[in-house]
Amino acid sequence: MPFAEYADYDALGLAALIAKKKISAAEALEAAISLAEKHNPALNAIVHEFYDQARARAKARLSKGPFAGVPFLLKDILGGLTGVPTRQGSAYMPDFPAMYDSTLTQRFLKSGVVPFGKTNVPEFGLLPITEPALYGPARNPWNTDHTPGGSSGGSAAAVAAGIVPMAHANDGGGSIRIPASSCGLVGLKPTRARNPLGPDLGDVMSGLVAEHIVSRTVRDTAAMLDATHGPEAGDPYCAPPPPYPYMDEIKRKPKTLRIGYATKDLGGKKVHAECIAAVRGAAQLCEDLGHIVEESSPPVDFAVLSDAFMAIWAAGLAQQVEVLEMMTGAKPSLKTMQGLTLGLYESGRKISAGAYLNAVTMMQAAARAVAKWHQTHDVWLTPTLGAPPLKVGAVDTGQRDPKAAFAPIIDYVPFTAIQNATGQPAINLPLHWSKSGLPVGVQFVGRFGDEATLLRLAAQLEKARPWKDKRPGLYG
Repeated sequence: MPFAEYADYDALGLAALIAKKKISAAEALEAAISLAEKHNPALNAIVHEFYDQARARAKARLSKGPFAGVPFLLKDILGGLTGVPTRQGSAYMPDFPAMYDSTLTQRFLKSGVVPFGKTNVPEFGLLPITEPALYGPARNPWNTDHTPGGSSGGSAAAVAAGIVPMAHANDGGGSIRIPASSCGLVGLKPTRARNPLGPDLGDVMSGLVAEHIVSRTVRDTAAMLDATHGPEAGDPYCAPPPPYPYMDEIKRKPKTLRIGYATKDLGGKKVHAECIAAVRGAAQLCEDLGHIVEESSPPVDFAVLSDAFMAIWAAGLAQQVEVLEMMTGAKPSLKTMQGLTLGLYESGRKISAGAYLNAVTMMQAAARAVAKWHQTHDVWLTPTLGAPPLKVGAVDTGQRDPKAAFAPIIDYVPFTAIQNATGQPAINLPLHWSKSGLPVGVQFVGRFGDEATLLRLAAQLEKARPWKDKRPGLYG
């Protein structure tokens, strides 16, 4: 296959070529590595390469999974792979190679993918941008002055640039959907516990964190969820099992859906005009496809939920840092940690056990309120972000006061953290681009456990308004 054709295929398309022996897994991997070396100097998306390990895997007998031989990238948070370090974007995290694969990585490998690198992340995954001091900022292939989002920013930049057709991502407050929106990709945050976090973890931050991928097509997202979902023995809870494979679901036309949409955040504040245009365009498209669309949002007090979320977020960071301090004996300081991270850690240490449990209670109350709203609405449609992608450097990661540091991004991410609190599935779809050419995604939120409805609708929208031919200047 000519080199130039590699980036024309999604992951299932590449797997089909490899299965038919039109190309080899080794050839696909070399194409991916060549593109990484071509684009990564501008994007800083990939921060750790293990090409020799990947080449050995590509030449070995391949798994019979749906993605056999497809090049893949793992995120520098979770996604442990034997012999490869995971540093969470922080100099405070020791450069230790993993002694074993995480459960999700095992399932990725069983699907047939060939990982060859780790992708850039903000320190400890804390921000909707990707600008760690350890690695330097990742950049958006649509415009390198702008962020690819976070925390899965490196993964999204690499997929958007055609280096790989899909990449590992995870989401604790929007970290799959935010970079998918910023880079023009499909990004599904699955239902809480749909994918496992083992063997070391049962959940992260009382269920805030979910694992999956970012991709260029709905079918790759569905097929990978088929390959990875399901509980692991000993999990503290699990998502309700899907009645049918997700790949079967995307072939089915969705029923007539009742969709509520939002052009304001839950506090009543309007978002950026481009985001309003994105939602109105998506709402009109849904109506044209026969769905019932109305302006409506769940009755959630965003201020209360935001305070609860930040308490859990800060306490969760404090837990991680304290475990690392116990393991290494190193005290956290500005020598090994960005100011914002250190400030949030110090804030997290002050949260009492009672305050933490009260925050969990507030999240559970929000989940009940949202579930009640979903009794009359199948889907909630929102902007994924409150504005188009920020410019690199817009957030002061050296600021030690968390409130001051987070002030520029409170209005930027008004919708995504809600689903981490409630555990619901939500998907970003690339249905709009700004006048300046930046992607502006829209988010569709489903009932707890109902990825099937979201994927059916996503496949219908992808067919009605295809995005596969929309590509950034840095591509392939």
